[in-house]
Amino acid sequence: MTPPGLPTAMERPHFIGIGGAGMSGIAKILAQRGAEVAGSDARDSETAQALRAHGATVHIGHAAAHLAADSTCVVVSSAIRSDNPELARAAELGIPVVHRSDALAGLMDGLRPIAVAGTHGKTTTTSMLAVSLSALGLDPSYAIGGDLDAPGSNAHHGEGDIFVAEADESDRSFHKYTPQVAIILNAELDHHANYASMEEIYESFETFVAKVVPGGTLVVAHGQAGAAEIAARVAGNEGLRVVTYGEEEAADVRITKITPRGLTSEVTVVIDGRMLTFTVSVPGRHYAHNAVAALAAGVALGIPAHNLASALGKYTGVKRRLQLKGEAAGVQVIDSYAHHPTEMSADLEAIRGAAGDSRILVVFQPHLFSRTQELGKEMGQALALADSALVLDIYPAREDPIPGITSEIIIASARATGADVTAEHEKDAVADVIAGMAKPGDLVLTMGAGDVTDLGPQILARLSS
Repeated sequence: MTPPGLPTAMERPHFIGIGGAGMSGIAKILAQRGAEVAGSDARDSETAQALRAHGATVHIGHAAAHLAADSTCVVVSSAIRSDNPELARAAELGIPVVHRSDALAGLMDGLRPIAVAGTHGKTTTTSMLAVSLSALGLDPSYAIGGDLDAPGSNAHHGEGDIFVAEADESDRSFHKYTPQVAIILNAELDHHANYASMEEIYESFETFVAKVVPGGTLVVAHGQAGAAEIAARVAGNEGLRVVTYGEEEAADVRITKITPRGLTSEVTVVIDGRMLTFTVSVPGRHYAHNAVAALAAGVALGIPAHNLASALGKYTGVKRRLQLKGEAAGVQVIDSYAHHPTEMSADLEAIRGAAGDSRILVVFQPHLFSRTQELGKEMGQALALADSALVLDIYPAREDPIPGITSEIIIASARATGADVTAEHEKDAVADVIAGMAKPGDLVLTMGAGDVTDLGPQILARLSS
């Protein structure tokens, strides 16, 4: 097929925050399609360097002068504040401002999109689809919220007719997409700055499902309460085919067995009356479920189940999703993006299953004041699954502090369960503290959505010395 052309508005786009996980992927695809891409970010990074290798101009820091007067649009995410100097300059010059989700929706035009939604597991499931479809020679386009391996590997402009994308519910931006196949992995209360209740979450997901093209498919988790509630609400949608997956007898795609094998799993499913067994190269039940969701979505697009099941074995993980960073002095250091209590519990249970008798030491950095305010107690309870944990100060990201909301909420909750948890206010001290605690055979988990990921190499270096 002929690849989609470049919309006129996207010929010379300027991205504010171009190094972000979602923004950089869109910028890369536009550059690969021939756009003159420019943008700015708060700091230089490997992602910025990867974009430069694709011909993009990346400025460091935010300044009005960075925005070229002949830019055809300015692309922003919900994280960009209204007082950003480049945004103000765009208003002065009359340059249209486009939300990231609108830009991504434009890239999907004319293709067969799979949109992956859910409170947890989007990046992993999108990555599984991107890797397996690529392994089958289908050359899909994709936009993922994390790197597969090398910096900048979070997106690709393919020659095939499939586009796989994460569908982010956090700011309701997933309402912009019109997928042929939608996946809902789960639905839980999160993103408290934008959603006040589960009812609001349900309504938002219903709007997302309503955008599936006529004759399209919704793939939805059978056994997850929030996803099942959405499936029930949309069951009468005209022209929508609903396919459920899970371990329950009533699931359309039924998982009959998940066998842990160290840091991998073997999964057996029954799909369209046929039994298939395949390998998932990351540990844990929740990753096995993600793989089955990917399988069901691919089959909904007409890809033979046995081919896709085999190709799913090519997936070897994505950065920050239980990623092994290295080993030193007999201690393995693993990085986890988990920042919601459900994700934290799932990753700790997966590692516990793979660790045997080894101790699990966690360095946890809470992400957002609002999330800690609402879910801090549950985060502490999740940390009780570790043998010992250090809890850092809250990573604010886009938020201003909330009076009285600190990591102490998490620590108090964890200690109430009898957990061994310590506060650590100095990030630079973590490597020394962990090196003093860790013994050969231990597993160290750096956990959180902020810059706690930077500590893995520091811990390894300190253990080595």
